[in-house]
Amino acid sequence: MFFSRKPKAEQKAAVTLTSAEAFEIFGARPTVTGAFITTGAALRVPAVACAVGLIAETVGALPVKIFDAGKLTRRDHPAYRLIHDEANPWTSAAELRAQLTADALLNDHGGFALVVRASDGRPLELHRLDPAAVRLDAAPDGSPLYIVATNTGPASYGFADVLHVRAFGGSPISLGREAIALAIAFEDHIGSLFRNGGRPSGIIKSPKILDVDAKRKLAASWFTTHSGRNSGGTAILDEGMDYQALSATLADSQFAENRLEQIREIARAFRIPVTMLGELSRGTWSNLEEQNRQFLQFTLRPWLRAWEWAYARCLLTPDERRELTAEFVTDDLLTTSHAARATAYGQYRAMSAMTANEVRAGLNLPAHPDGDTLENPHITTGGKSETVSPLPDEESA
Repeated sequence: MFFSRKPKAEQKAAVTLTSAEAFEIFGARPTVTGAFITTGAALRVPAVACAVGLIAETVGALPVKIFDAGKLTRRDHPAYRLIHDEANPWTSAAELRAQLTADALLNDHGGFALVVRASDGRPLELHRLDPAAVRLDAAPDGSPLYIVATNTGPASYGFADVLHVRAFGGSPISLGREAIALAIAFEDHIGSLFRNGGRPSGIIKSPKILDVDAKRKLAASWFTTHSGRNSGGTAILDEGMDYQALSATLADSQFAENRLEQIREIARAFRIPVTMLGELSRGTWSNLEEQNRQFLQFTLRPWLRAWEWAYARCLLTPDERRELTAEFVTDDLLTTSHAARATAYGQYRAMSAMTANEVRAGLNLPAHPDGDTLENPHITTGGKSETVSPLPDEESA
């Protein structure tokens, strides 16, 4: 049994191993359908696997850079390599972000990475930590403290040495476990149906009264000859017997629509536009572009902000955070078509917001000797144009 440490006046009844509260203690959470939703069970639902992969892989694929107050890239900072190129010799920066984001989506406590530092405090590497090996605690001053289980015993790390990202309110799998359980129940039901040959259940009518043994033999013979791989054959009934189907078809029970609704429920749990999970019944050419923007604004933006702060907290000193920021470059997500991209670049050039070389860099083209001026190429003037001198370490977004 498990007992609460609260005062007796606030204590509830003892929690037994068979009570519902005991399942929460061990991380097993029963649902209304009776299914226990674990991480492995949830990922076997295609909509869940798609949602986790979509968020984690997109966060990992977006480039991150260190910018100063003038929005110039600081490639000379030691943190730049860790967030833009490689987190450690065997893991790229993008792969680590994808792994930790997936950990945060699958675990209530989030994803963790240990900052390996040089003797002078410079960050050298980022190592992923197994969420099951990390326990959250609080230091005497109230700051977060991370207790990590290692081969030599538990080790304590402060908030500046563990990169930590987590989903708001906990893992979407935990918060949406009822919807996931119902999706699994639908899969089990339709699997059972097709395992029996896709035939609806029914009754066999006999004009004669059969004893128990005769009924059992008749049922066994019927399932042996008319289910599974043997389905679809011709049934032969003796002695005036008749077969009458009882179950409704999948279309009559709106089974397909119910399955689509579970995909929508899972999309709500992950805050993803449902069309991105392959449910296109309500998708049109006119709203898909808007849903892509919603994916960036409402799904990815909170994750990107959490990552930017986690990077800044662990890889930048308090003094550096006054001048430097870690920031995701999301230009590719906002690009809808080549025509729209060309129009945007043309407008930026016309308003003297970008040089020709900045546009060429955005198109992955080499710089042009005469491409560092901010003059409007659509207007010919006799005045002297302003020239922008690129920094040697400057890299286009």
